[in-house]
Amino acid sequence: MNRLFLLLCVCLAGCGGSAQFEEQKIFQAGERGYTTFRIPALVVSPKGTILAFAEARKGTGKDTDEIDLVMRRSFDHGRTWDPLRIVADDGARTMNQPTPVVDRNTGTIWLPFCRDNREAFVMKSNDDGVTWSAPVDITKDVKDPLWKYIGAGPGHGIQLRNGRLLIPAWGDTSPGPATWPQANWGKVQFSYAFYSDDGGATWKRGSALESDLSDECAVVETSGGKVYMNARSRQNRKLRMIARSDDGGETWSKLKADPNLPEPSCQAGLARYSTAKNRLLLVHPSNPTSRTQLTARLSYDEGHTWPVAKVIQEGDAAYSDLAVARDRTILSLYESGNYTGLTLARFNLQWLTNGADRP
Repeated sequence: MNRLFLLLCVCLAGCGGSAQFEEQKIFQAGERGYTTFRIPALVVSPKGTILAFAEARKGTGKDTDEIDLVMRRSFDHGRTWDPLRIVADDGARTMNQPTPVVDRNTGTIWLPFCRDNREAFVMKSNDDGVTWSAPVDITKDVKDPLWKYIGAGPGHGIQLRNGRLLIPAWGDTSPGPATWPQANWGKVQFSYAFYSDDGGATWKRGSALESDLSDECAVVETSGGKVYMNARSRQNRKLRMIARSDDGGETWSKLKADPNLPEPSCQAGLARYSTAKNRLLLVHPSNPTSRTQLTARLSYDEGHTWPVAKVIQEGDAAYSDLAVARDRTILSLYESGNYTGLTLARFNLQWLTNGADRP
């Protein structure tokens, strides 16, 4: 087990029920010759194993450079991590946008991802990430032929109570040829989701949301069985975009900007903490002028309001993902230090709410 240096630990009151917060860098630029680690994703297996995925980038670290998908695992609620492993590598191609999802019914961990943001694949592991199947091409099932580019997530997918595996995603219809690596993208994008109703055997594409209002998105199932989407905004709106689905992510309501969720236009992490008290967690940069002030938020009404907010990182912080360990510790894996690596913040509900709420 490779124990990493603990960068920060705060323990208030000094007892088991106290507020706790700690951080450690679990992907560091320079490791294994990679220039940059970006695009974090987290899932927790039914056995409690935590799997952290990232894009390991070479060259200059740009979106179009050579990229491998890598992973680390933790068996103690995120305190320590095993060595870095390469999950997907296709030479000079970009293997990107990891968006894992866990099938609670079988224990299978599915890993949708993209190649050059023009093709989509899935791999699976039946042994908590020890081994992975060969990639299966699902491009024709999840990408409209008229779309120039696509991206799964990034972040993690979810499983609905009816068993559906749901993957948040984005598409791109920017004018001009879909060239690579001189990608002509980013001018016109939108959010959507794709899903599987047969345990990952086949995948289908849901309807796209309104064009050019949102792109990278995250989803969670509400206590009432709807799906809540929280998405990165476009067109300089500087506010998180919200939509809801009554049919498991096949179609969506009109997008609305949430005036209480300022952002600089950046991907965010979203996860359910509990059902009994309807707690949702959201982490995103909250400074509308820069990717700083990474803020953790808590909602008690399925994302309609976010009365609890606490800054995790004042400085540089961008993309993130969220998971809840089996010991109820909250995990936020985020891009830090001007994209020099990925930092894992581990904290509990007491720290987030200053002791006002407990598991």
